Amino acid sequence: MIDLNNNFKKKVFGVTLAIMAIAFVVSTGSKVLAQTASDSTEVTAPVAAVEVESGHGLNRVIKGTEKWGEEHNIDPLKFVQNIGKSTGIYQILNQKREAPKAEFKAPVEEAKEIDWGTAPGWQSLIMIAVGFLIVYLAVGKGFEPLLLIPIGFGTILVNIVGAKMGDLPDGMLAIIYHAGVGNEFFPMLIFMGIGAMTDFGPLIANPKTAILGGAAQFGVFFTLFGVAVMNLFGLNYNIMQACAIGIIGGADGPTSIYVSGKLAPELMGVIAVAAYSYMALVPMIQPPIMKLLTSKKERLIKMPNPRAVPKMEKVLFPLMLLILTILLLPPAAPLIGMLAFGNFVKESGAAQRLSKTMENELMNIVSIVLSLGVGSQMTPEKIIKGESVGIIVLGLIAFAVATAGGLCMAKVMNLFLPKGKKINPLIGSAGVSAVPMAARVANKVGQSEDPSNFLLMNAMGPNVSGVIGTAMAAGVFIATYGGLR
Repeated sequence: MIDLNNNFKKKVFGVTLAIMAIAFVVSTGSKVLAQTASDSTEVTAPVAAVEVESGHGLNRVIKGTEKWGEEHNIDPLKFVQNIGKSTGIYQILNQKREAPKAEFKAPVEEAKEIDWGTAPGWQSLIMIAVGFLIVYLAVGKGFEPLLLIPIGFGTILVNIVGAKMGDLPDGMLAIIYHAGVGNEFFPMLIFMGIGAMTDFGPLIANPKTAILGGAAQFGVFFTLFGVAVMNLFGLNYNIMQACAIGIIGGADGPTSIYVSGKLAPELMGVIAVAAYSYMALVPMIQPPIMKLLTSKKERLIKMPNPRAVPKMEKVLFPLMLLILTILLLPPAAPLIGMLAFGNFVKESGAAQRLSKTMENELMNIVSIVLSLGVGSQMTPEKIIKGESVGIIVLGLIAFAVATAGGLCMAKVMNLFLPKGKKINPLIGSAGVSAVPMAARVANKVGQSEDPSNFLLMNAMGPNVSGVIGTAMAAGVFIATYGGLR
């Protein structure tokens, strides 16, 4: 027992001596450095020169020298204070979060700078909580994890006060957003990948399902009236902004980004967040609407599987689609063209390596960075605003009306179809462009009524036609209002 106490005393004494030695060295070193700094009449600080190409809002050149005086003395107390002020807790409670300024180039106008203002630091905690909720929905509930996991983490990371991951010019999330999300680059690549992944066979086999995809676009155009109502409450959106918001109803993220870039670049961030959020939440939003507007008898309707489509028809379909777009609606050609390109490479079978790259590696990489970029826009100064809330509400209304439009059109078509050719109205909800999520949801709801009722292949017809329909609606908006900017 005595030996143990002696050993303990020796250890305490040794640790005490070590701490005193460290404190002596730090104190002595601080005094020496402070004396050196105060004795220096002028010290030339390192000169940082930053030259940035115009058009990014970052033009600055720092020149000259800086005189070091007493304000640069080494102060241990100030050092500790600075450490405290750099913690996340202090910044959340005491600082305002300033939104990074972004610039967009409209087709006609010069670059327009958007300043979203500031938000209290504590609001970032709300957005971080939203980010964790998104991740939970993806992992815990299985709601489209390929989209929601990177969107959720992008939301969390960009809202860490002091991390500056969303700030130009060096923030990773800002670089991702401005490199490909804030323009048509990533959306075009996504459409190419969708084309390589899509089988248009169900649509070719049953062309009348294209009507359901067209009916779902009613939600896109209905939003224009919703914007007029919102304007009565002081949210003054113009017609171009209304068109960009309306595309959210098609549940098509890439198309929403593309249209907002052409017509309302100042709203691109919020529109992208809303569109991708509704795409991912299709399994949550659509089923209540589907059950509300259909009877149990209608949900039990069985449909035979579509016929097998010959390869030649599949190869010719993207070419004919592209030719019709070129002749009738050129503004939609970028989206339809990339969709047709990816699908033709797949169906022709002449370049399987390219096809596999498009639908696998390239699609996965672009989906990750695009979703992170979308999440980076979910900041309090952008989301917790009246205008942004209005966009999110209008987008939800547009999506609900689009779902209802496809369902109701299927019910109308059944009035004219013979008994053995009836359409299960559930596949009409797949007329939105969330491929293949909406088709899977229609199949799942149908099987909840009858496990032997497989609607997936039939639902893919209106689903892929919805992709084409939303792209066409985008072309109409751009052709009509694109020249106003």
